[in-house]
Amino acid sequence: MNGGDEVAAAPAGPPQPLEWKFSQVFGERTAGEEVQEVDIISAIEFDKSGDHLATGDRGGRVVLFERTDTKDHGGSRRDLERMDYPISRHPEFRYKTEFQSHEPEFDYLKSLEIEEKINKIRWCQTANGALFLLSTNDKTIKFWKVQEKKVKKISDMNVDPSKAVGNGSVASSSNSNSAKPYLANGGWPEKSYGYPSNDLTFPPGGISSLRLPVVTSNETSLVARCRRVYAHAHDYHINSISNNSDGETFISADDLRINLWNLEISNQSFNIVDVKPANMEDLTEVITSAEFHPNHCNMLAYSSSRGSIRLIDLRQSALCDSHAKLFEEQEAPGSRSFFTEIIASISDIKFSKDGRHILSRDYMTLKLWDINMDSGPVATFQVHEHLRPKLCDLYENDSIFDKFECCLSGDGQRVATGSYSNLFRVFGCSPGSAEATTLEASKNPMRRQVQTPSRPSRSLSSITRVVRRGAESPGIDANGNSFDFTTKLLHLAWHPTENSIACAAANSLYMYYA
Repeated sequence: MNGGDEVAAAPAGPPQPLEWKFSQVFGERTAGEEVQEVDIISAIEFDKSGDHLATGDRGGRVVLFERTDTKDHGGSRRDLERMDYPISRHPEFRYKTEFQSHEPEFDYLKSLEIEEKINKIRWCQTANGALFLLSTNDKTIKFWKVQEKKVKKISDMNVDPSKAVGNGSVASSSNSNSAKPYLANGGWPEKSYGYPSNDLTFPPGGISSLRLPVVTSNETSLVARCRRVYAHAHDYHINSISNNSDGETFISADDLRINLWNLEISNQSFNIVDVKPANMEDLTEVITSAEFHPNHCNMLAYSSSRGSIRLIDLRQSALCDSHAKLFEEQEAPGSRSFFTEIIASISDIKFSKDGRHILSRDYMTLKLWDINMDSGPVATFQVHEHLRPKLCDLYENDSIFDKFECCLSGDGQRVATGSYSNLFRVFGCSPGSAEATTLEASKNPMRRQVQTPSRPSRSLSSITRVVRRGAESPGIDANGNSFDFTTKLLHLAWHPTENSIACAAANSLYMYYA
């Protein structure tokens, strides 16, 4: 990592800002190539080890990638460094396999089409060399097992299959030099004792050698098999699934309910949170995201469209209508507008690896919360403040409802989230850190890099350009760069142990390292 010497000299200071470099791209578009709707990536997830990466798309497919740079020597990166192995510069992945997870369906009772788009993917614990993962669309969750199966082939036959005719007798005998005419059905006009013929007569003294067919399995192929289907438990669209640290259960959340499942049981689930009012006219908020605590199997958090996060403890009661803790930020007096509630809606929450902090993403900001302090966030990072003057336009073209994801680094020192024009932001969240990097999902991530000052200065020309441009045209952000609302980076994931980020720009998967 760059800046390592300076950190060692002054351990009390915040870590140096990272310098991000392009690593890989999968599914890169050529200039002018039109993106097919079904190919757009809709979910990204690293597994706990960081050796596998899964993506889901709008066509219902799940694509798996595996890490290649540690397989040569085996062992973790830290072990290799200790043994002075030459290690590669950064994590490298290769395509492993893909499978069709969901198909489009039609709900005849409600006359609704259920699209095949993958909303979320979550990795489960591996066992016996097989990979397990959960994937969900709007209504149905599926549990997949991906395993290498040996391809069995029959070899070492008594009869050469290429020379067999008719019912399996041989066209020419190896004992005879001259070719002999053969009759229909593979029979022979005269006896030949090289191989048994169709009339089942044996030579005097029997056959000298009879070799049984041998089954060999040299090649392997990856097979994805759907082990369980968890269906018919949600009236509304599923927005989250999350594994429990106990390895046995998981939750699924829709707009109004959170259900608890056992991985082994697909025909029943327990409703643990229900915010549906008796009269739907009284509905004031919906659930937007939910996640289990990474270490405590009894705790989970869920966010709402009103900007609050509730921490609940499953030990308190079976139906968790009352929360253990409520995290929300009071709005400044006099700042309320038509858009206040819309932009306050939290689109994603993530626990830090140690479970001490929760990261939340609303339309304008990233907020970091300490679960022991419910008075307010410990840090707030401005992501879209430069879009505040354009909220009317964003509302008219529905961009204001875009759901951006967020992620934390494995060491908890940095956070990241996406934006428009295929940009994503990385912030340092250590005490005293002023790191705020803007990167573009392209082969040159630093192309759009401008160190954002605390109060960005704008030239008069850029201000007048903002005023002139319409809603559907690209605008100008605080740094004078144009931004495009049609290209948005919604999905990204941080490698669990290293400074490596995978992000989705339409149908392309870009990977960066620092």
